[in-house]
Amino acid sequence: MTMTSMRVRHGEVELYTEVLGEDDEAPTLLLVNGFTSQLTSWTDPFCHAFVDRGFRVVRFDNRDCGLSTHLPEGAQYTLSDMAADALAVASAAGSLPCHVLGISMGGMIVQVMAAEHPELVASMTSYASSTGNPDVGAPTDGAMAALMAPPATTRAEHIQNWLAGKRIWGTDGTWDDASESVIAGAAWDRSPPAGGGERQMAAIVAAGNRDDAVATISCPTLVIHGTADTLIGPEAGVHTAGLIESATHLEIEGMGHDIPMNQWAAIVDSVTRLAASAVVQP
Repeated sequence: MTMTSMRVRHGEVELYTEVLGEDDEAPTLLLVNGFTSQLTSWTDPFCHAFVDRGFRVVRFDNRDCGLSTHLPEGAQYTLSDMAADALAVASAAGSLPCHVLGISMGGMIVQVMAAEHPELVASMTSYASSTGNPDVGAPTDGAMAALMAPPATTRAEHIQNWLAGKRIWGTDGTWDDASESVIAGAAWDRSPPAGGGERQMAAIVAAGNRDDAVATISCPTLVIHGTADTLIGPEAGVHTAGLIESATHLEIEGMGHDIPMNQWAAIVDSVTRLAASAVVQP
């Protein structure tokens, strides 16, 4: 499988980017990460599943995360800025308009992309996300506490924090401590937390309720949510899909706030069908 990497300059940030797939003419699927999540959260096998279905896959580290620019303490930015980052990545990869799939905070970012730049988004999949409406999808107390735990200062502490969160919002029966510890350790080794979470959360909070903007989305849309999501409750998915005319809502029984391997086939099939329904005008 061919993979190329590049650093995309957008304003004050550089965004570390990887492109997977050998066919430069294939439709592009841009993957947008969640809160403090590195591009490696879109695992190679998951990305390859989309390449096997005819996509060229682009994944990148959001600002303040991974190998992209980490901004100084006190820096401020918005979800619109992060959406513009994502579009800069797609443009640098020669891939506009493109299909977009975002998880959690990444789902919020792709919603902003589709609302503010409709001519550049061929189809949009919002996964385990919300519109920011405070009346739907509130996290459980335990999930919020785990999400907002102070950043780890050691590799071991990072692994323990990772496992604590996974136990709260992971899909039951689809993961184990040993394998997740390896994943968490690799994430630390690639890029330890450096304060970006506080600034990313500030961008989410500042965006507020985006219902009105989301209701303007006109591209083919898929909303995916698990019924066992404790971080963003499943009613947020129902609400999001209800705002967007002709949106497809896929609610997966028993799935938490993650991408369990036992659901890859359903997810890949659904996103592929959505992309096939879109008419892309280069």
